Amino acid sequence: MLNFRQVAASVIRNGRSKHTLPELPYDYAALEPIISRDIMNLHHCKHHQTYVTNLNAAEEKLKAAVEKGDVSGAITLAPAIKFNGGGHLNHSIFWQNLSPNSSEPSTELCKAIEKSFGGIDNLKKQLAAQTIAIQGSGWGWLGLDKSSGSLKIATCANQDPLQATTGLIPLLGIDVWEHAYYLQYKNVRADYVNAIFDIVNWKDVSARFTNA
Repeated sequence: MLNFRQVAASVIRNGRSKHTLPELPYDYAALEPIISRDIMNLHHCKHHQTYVTNLNAAEEKLKAAVEKGDVSGAITLAPAIKFNGGGHLNHSIFWQNLSPNSSEPSTELCKAIEKSFGGIDNLKKQLAAQTIAIQGSGWGWLGLDKSSGSLKIATCANQDPLQATTGLIPLLGIDVWEHAYYLQYKNVRADYVNAIFDIVNWKDVSARFTNA
């Protein structure tokens, strides 16, 4: 569960800089033909920027409410911080999870995938199936359960962040909000989800696994 008390404590610390939109590690057209330049531009410059802007605004309001002792006002900001904070966290991972350069999972990650799913092809099939089946908007995730050391697939509604809502450490996320694919794939979400594996940055996913 999202610990709102910790969020509030973090916000009121002095010297914390505002959240900023991270730069992409590649050009907007670099992921074509899987994801078009137009989608990437809109997704990054408009949608992710909006989450960042709204998160900063909500945190400023939270800081003011906490300083005034306005408990009720602080509580009402929790949904905005969860939604926009989740949007910022999720997209910051998503951009790094993708790459125009092909790569393979590390030996350690391959072993974990084999143990949890029986191989990379089974992982892709299971992650794709669960992600495609999300009702409405949300994310499909490959995450690490640190308590068991196993890899697990999970889905999150809207912009709910994986670790804060499930405890799993995010390794690979697939955004299935319509703004992530509709301009190119229309209503055929399955084509988008299945195609995105061709541009997964397995070096980044492997590094997240190692760091976790």
